[in-house]
Order: sequence, then structure tokens, then C-alpha cells
Amino acid sequence: MGQAFRKLFDRFFSPVEMRVVMLGLDAAGKTTILYKLHIGEVLSTVPTIGFNVEKVQYKNVVFTVWDVGGQEKLRPLWRHYFSNTDALIYVVDSLDRERIGKAKEEFQAIIRDPFMLSSVILVFANKQDLKGAMTPVEVSEGLGLYDLRNRTWHVQETCALSGDGLYEGLDWLVTALKELQVSGRHIT
Repeated sequence: MGQAFRKLFDRFFSPVEMRVVMLGLDAAGKTTILYKLHIGEVLSTVPTIGFNVEKVQYKNVVFTVWDVGGQEKLRPLWRHYFSNTDALIYVVDSLDRERIGKAKEEFQAIIRDPFMLSSVILVFANKQDLKGAMTPVEVSEGLGLYDLRNRTWHVQETCALSGDGLYEGLDWLVTALKELQVSGRHIT
């Protein structure tokens, strides 16, 4: 009885660990988002050459978030971070209408990778505070999200500098991952 109770207790009260990869084109705001979530502050950042990794605890979930540089020369390395990934956070610069086609091309390559087929997809439509930013619907259309079948996804409008929308996105992600875990479809 004691061991069964302990397993049940651990299942409901121990933090759940999730592996998340955060990707997107350069200058989308990935590193700013990571550190806003990790320490609650905006740090002065430079383009990421390589990766940043941080643990972000939110509610009863500990996210290990891999923020990988988005420059063109680094994108072929993204696939090395896909193994055992529970979720993809794809960050889009909503003001960068000229590169939404490139963002879609990279996004589609990521979600079609065999290691990413069961990953939950959260898109942060970042820089919503700026005049002329694409709406979440425009970002969804631009990435081809409405064409996805049998994938769990959500677009959240965000402003990395103020933190607006970031925790709402994590709320959705926690709920989506837990639903998949309960259904037995996903989560290691």
C-alpha cells in the first residue's frame, strides 16, 4: 500500500519534466523569451551562435528549453536537438512579413522530421506590440498551420520585452502536454 500511495503521490505532486526546443529565424526573439521566462527579466542579447539551455519551472512542470541560434548557417544543426523532444516552441517575428515564407519553409522541415512528429507545437507570434505586426491568424496562414492534420498546435500572440502572452502560451502548452500524457499518445 505504501509504495502504491507513493507512486500516486509522485504522479500528482512531483514536477513533470518536459524537453522543449525553441526555434525560429534569427532576430525573432527566442533568447529574449527564454530569459524572460527563466529569470523574469529582459537581458541585453546578441545573436545566438550555438545554443542556450535553461530550466524553466511553471506550475508543476519543469521545462528544459533549448534555444538554438536561428542564423541560416546554424539551421542545419537544429535537427541535432530533436531527439526526445516533447514540444516545439517556434518563434516568429510578426513584423517580418518579408521572411514569413522562409519561416514557413524552416517550420515545415522541422515538424516533418521523424523525431518531431509527436511533438506539440506552440507558435509565439512575437513583437505584437509593434505597428504593422501580422496577426496570429496571418502567422498561422503564413506557416501553413491550418493544413496540419493530426497535430496539436496553438499560436499565441506575444511581446517578449513585456512578457505579454508568454505565460498564456505556457498554460496552453502544459494543458496540451498533460492531455496527451493522459491519452497515452505522448510524453516520455
